[in-house]
Amino acid sequence: MNTYEQLDAWIDAHFDEQVRFLQELIRVPTDTPPGNNAPHADRAADLLRAMGLDVEKHPVPEAEVRAAGLESITNLVVRRRYGPGKSVLLNAHGDVVPPGEGWTRDPYGGEIADGKIYGRAAAVSKCDFSTYAFAVRALEAVVQPKAGTVELLFTYDEEFGGEVGPGWLLKHKVIHPDLMIAAGFSYQVITAHNGCLQMEVTVHGKMAHAAIPDSGVDALQAAVRILNALYAQNTLYKQVRSSVEGITHPYLNVGLIEGGTNTNVIPGRVSFKLDRRMIPEENPAEVEATLRRIISEAAAQKPGVTVDVKRILLAHAMKPLPGNQPLVDAIQKHGQQVFGEPIPALGTPLYTDVRLFCEAGIPGVIYGAGPRTVLESHAKRADERLELDDLRRATKVVARALHDLLA
Repeated sequence: MNTYEQLDAWIDAHFDEQVRFLQELIRVPTDTPPGNNAPHADRAADLLRAMGLDVEKHPVPEAEVRAAGLESITNLVVRRRYGPGKSVLLNAHGDVVPPGEGWTRDPYGGEIADGKIYGRAAAVSKCDFSTYAFAVRALEAVVQPKAGTVELLFTYDEEFGGEVGPGWLLKHKVIHPDLMIAAGFSYQVITAHNGCLQMEVTVHGKMAHAAIPDSGVDALQAAVRILNALYAQNTLYKQVRSSVEGITHPYLNVGLIEGGTNTNVIPGRVSFKLDRRMIPEENPAEVEATLRRIISEAAAQKPGVTVDVKRILLAHAMKPLPGNQPLVDAIQKHGQQVFGEPIPALGTPLYTDVRLFCEAGIPGVIYGAGPRTVLESHAKRADERLELDDLRRATKVVARALHDLLA
């Protein structure tokens, strides 16, 4: 057998162990919010150390974690230095949105059925804790590299933008690799993604008894005007097209609304949170200024109303850096050999914390275990699942790619 076949064989021989590792990761909740994720880092560190991997724990100070809207964050770093040469970092995030309703299986069970593993973060992206850890173990068992460094980075704040995960570690110079790969899916290598602007809009009116509505100022009516003005933008956004394959047009979503006290009270306060996806060609400052103007103009149509607008998150788009080509080449080469079909290089309408590496001048791509689309994975929906065969094959692709990148 050649080296690639030996790597494949090692992964096949240890795949049951890999699946058990993933099950253990799924069984520790990391719902974000609230973002009390240090316990999962402790469990993951114990499991990694049991495999013989030394793990550094990097807890983020509580004040910084709270300022980011989370409760506890410990980032994990595994460094495997083989000799002089380039360093390649593999990053997966363990935080996830809460399960929500409609599950037919335990979201924290890691149940296996019909060749799939079910659970919150089974596909995005606790699976890639296992993809990356077992790819490195295969590499060391088969190749015993003599040059370069591989680092595993496991973080817990991707859902909130990555500022106390990769952002914090880059800021404090805990990490600074030459190249990086972040958790993704198996049938494409992602080289660009959308940006994201999240804002909280609070509309203030004046509460009053519903029997005498003229004595109050209805904050909900004003909020409806604002929402209609914002939703009207989605029609215009469809006329704005990105040149990046895999990315179409901007989009605005309102995902949370709160307000009022009772059915017989004119609501004096209504708040909502919006999410504006920005294509790579857009200017974030201009996008934010336009939204603020639209909100202000709509609110002005309701006398007596005031509005507060607060930015929650600004995540810039990921734009490919010239140095990412070795990553793309290695993944496409081995992806086609292992999966038996071409692995295209595309953009994605999602946003991730990979952008933080690119902003630091570190070329990166997104690739890992998962299906062809987010929809297939049920990520952020009930019954999230991962085909175990995709996990097995993606692990082989990453191990093979690491061999080439360190050569």
